[in-house]
Amino acid sequence: MNGYLHLANGDSFAGHIEHTATHQAEGEIVFFTGMTGYQEVVTDPSYKDQIIVFTYPLIGNYGINEKDYESKKPHVAGVVVYECSDEGFHYEAMYSFKQYLKKWNIPLITHVDTRAVVKRIRKEGTMRSAFSTSAEPPAFTAECDGYVVKEVSTKEPVTYGNGEKHVVLMDFGYKKSILQELLNRECKVTVVPYSTSSSKVKELQPDGIVLSNGPGDPTQVSSQLDELKEIISSYPTLGICFGHQLIGLAFGAQTKKLAFGHRGANQPVIDLTNNKVCMTSQNHSYVVDEQTITSTPLNVRFKNVNDGSVEGLMHKDLPVMSVQYHPEAHPGPSDSTYIFDEFMTKVQQVGSGKVYA
Repeated sequence: MNGYLHLANGDSFAGHIEHTATHQAEGEIVFFTGMTGYQEVVTDPSYKDQIIVFTYPLIGNYGINEKDYESKKPHVAGVVVYECSDEGFHYEAMYSFKQYLKKWNIPLITHVDTRAVVKRIRKEGTMRSAFSTSAEPPAFTAECDGYVVKEVSTKEPVTYGNGEKHVVLMDFGYKKSILQELLNRECKVTVVPYSTSSSKVKELQPDGIVLSNGPGDPTQVSSQLDELKEIISSYPTLGICFGHQLIGLAFGAQTKKLAFGHRGANQPVIDLTNNKVCMTSQNHSYVVDEQTITSTPLNVRFKNVNDGSVEGLMHKDLPVMSVQYHPEAHPGPSDSTYIFDEFMTKVQQVGSGKVYA
């Protein structure tokens, strides 16, 4: 049926709503620049309650398989594309992209001028948006970032693998691929709720900590920063995306929101320790403000080549490191998986179950 994508700035774009959902899509509108990876994107908890515009003009041409999910269900509020393949073919495909979204009641609008939509976002920043069958724009609330971490985090600890080294993965909305990278390195991994206390973590006797990615504004969990600081000051720690931002906040830095964020599989990042550039997968709106880092015990190690924003930190004294991008990729290049190897080296150096603070 005919439909419309409405933006909070008053702009509307005509399209075709592919199926009638029991709810109308509404959420913060963002865009993803990768040519592939739509399955991983819609199942990434970091996209919770966002409407995703795919910039590549044809989406869905290899369908949906049973292996490339990043979580058990999609988290996006809606999907905007120019053209969506009705079939989609790959020898592992089980559904078309349309069928998958319909199964989970995720609204899809096609034949939208996605180039024009992205130009609006790049000019005016991310904003509220909604799908509708009416040409009349709805009334929008100004709020884009709710307290969404608690909606995507695990409710109870779950342990995977039986490796020699035990890593506690604090779940702010983790991707399956992060867990898999740790399992590939022969770790036992216990995924715990985002609100787990330092005393509970200590009872698990971990060798290392990973703070996961997650949706929204990192300051939404500011009430837990003291607990987080105690945890990451006691064990080798790796923060990824949202987890990176939390490490910055825990040690006294501040975060800020970019106009339209980084979302895609081709973001160039330079490692200032070796002057090497990697192409990275990214999905975030917030960054650690570099001007606020100077008074902290953190050093900037990685920077975005395009805009100079902070892409990773190293603690001056403790075995604590963080990256704004996704070293596990999925979707995206695997240039930066060495970050997991560096983290495991720090875990090995500290020694099994040792608390050093």
